[in-house]
Amino acid sequence: MTEYLVAILLGIVEGVTEFLPVSSTGHLILASELMGYDAAQWAVFNIAIQPGAILAIVVLYWRTFLAVFKGLLRWEQASIAFVRNLLIAFIPAVILGLAFGDQIDALLENAVVVAWALIVGGVAILVVERFARTENVLGISGVSTAQSIKIGLVQCLAMVPGVSRSGATIMGAMALGVDRRTAADFSFFLALPTLTGATVLQLYKHRDAITADGMGLIAVGFVVSFVVALAVVKAFLAIVTRHGFAPFAWYRIVAGASALVWLGMR
Repeated sequence: MTEYLVAILLGIVEGVTEFLPVSSTGHLILASELMGYDAAQWAVFNIAIQPGAILAIVVLYWRTFLAVFKGLLRWEQASIAFVRNLLIAFIPAVILGLAFGDQIDALLENAVVVAWALIVGGVAILVVERFARTENVLGISGVSTAQSIKIGLVQCLAMVPGVSRSGATIMGAMALGVDRRTAADFSFFLALPTLTGATVLQLYKHRDAITADGMGLIAVGFVVSFVVALAVVKAFLAIVTRHGFAPFAWYRIVAGASALVWLGMR
């Protein structure tokens, strides 16, 4: 299998899983292992293609971004609160990412950690879905400062591969009383600074090891993840509206258990 074909396949995995509560990083690690490639070899690639999926959010929600931008120019409180809440939620990831970067990098090479995190995360989703008491919040600007801080702290759990950044933020928000749709939107928009920052940091740290071919592979994965994510986000919201997050929880449990069996048989 050529490296460019691998880049395409991993781009598809990234595009499908980035905004689902199933852990895109975990799936990329398992996919690399499944295809017989060293997960550590593709660790930087897996992170660097994430902004491709993030660009899909910019395209799909361009009207929201434009409205917020115009609101900031007019100093409207709703737009100010929108940006403030996302920045507040982003700060914990910056602090912990810089403080524990090496430890996080080491976890990106451990497929067993991914498998167990998938299972535990699936159980956590079922618990939150069953017991969370949510209220209808008027969009991201309606989320309180205290809730934003806590959502940002919960997002940091996703530094463990397999936990799922989107899953942690969505379930964390719902556990704090935020309704399902607003929690999903908060997760989508929070991904922009979080994943862009992680990509810039990884590319900088590993700049000496990135070749022209490496950048070519990243470009292919970026484009593929962008195209796939465009289709997946709307489908995800439709599924969540009708069935909640339980289908993703059961998928995580089955996938994690299957991965443990497969890893144990190698």
